[in-house]
Amino acid sequence: MFNDGAFAQITKRDKRDAMLINLVHGEPIRFGVDNERGVAMDSSGRIELVDVVDVGVENLLVHDETADDPSVAFAISRLATAPTMPTPVGVFRAVERTEYAAAVSDQVDAVTASQGAGTLEGLFASRPTWTVS
Repeated sequence: MFNDGAFAQITKRDKRDAMLINLVHGEPIRFGVDNERGVAMDSSGRIELVDVVDVGVENLLVHDETADDPSVAFAISRLATAPTMPTPVGVFRAVERTEYAAAVSDQVDAVTASQGAGTLEGLFASRPTWTVS
């Protein structure tokens, strides 16, 4: 359940362009009625909202949804922390990685291939052991 008008900043036609950031892979992150605003990274590595005329398009952050490091995508996702801040939408990250279960299975297979299957008896007789008192 949502309050009536809770998303008016990004759904109303007269406000949408100014308050919605459409993320497009490989393009500078811009928004605003005439794309006059943008997202840049300051000298300390923080995301900031800028006027394109002040910094130039070449200094805007280019969206890379395939970046291995998730920190920039996370920072972009945090832009809409206040009602007066624009809301980014689109694909934040699209990375291909081995599924965790498949990676564990591959690791077990590699150890089994190099050391053998092992037995429960061998596990009980192995070191280190401890005593619970």
